[in-house]
Amino acid sequence: MDNWLPTLITATPSEGYDLAVKLARIAIKKTQPDAATRDKVRKDYEADAGALIAVSQVVATHFTTISAANDYWRGSK
Repeated sequence: MDNWLPTLITATPSEGYDLAVKLARIAIKKTQPDAATRDKVRKDYEADAGALIAVSQVVATHFTTISAANDYWRGSK
């Protein structure tokens, strides 16, 4: 996974949001590298509203960082 994130620069806000989701997913993989364990515990949170809200908050934080790195898409087109 070396250099999997060469830049935070994206062409559009939509691409930026997709990158934010990817950042959240990569964080989970790095925190719990065993895929079988991730799959096992997924059942514990996949229907938990609080856990899903927490995921949204993490993605929002990443999106804020990406938005700033992109100068909020250079004045919006």
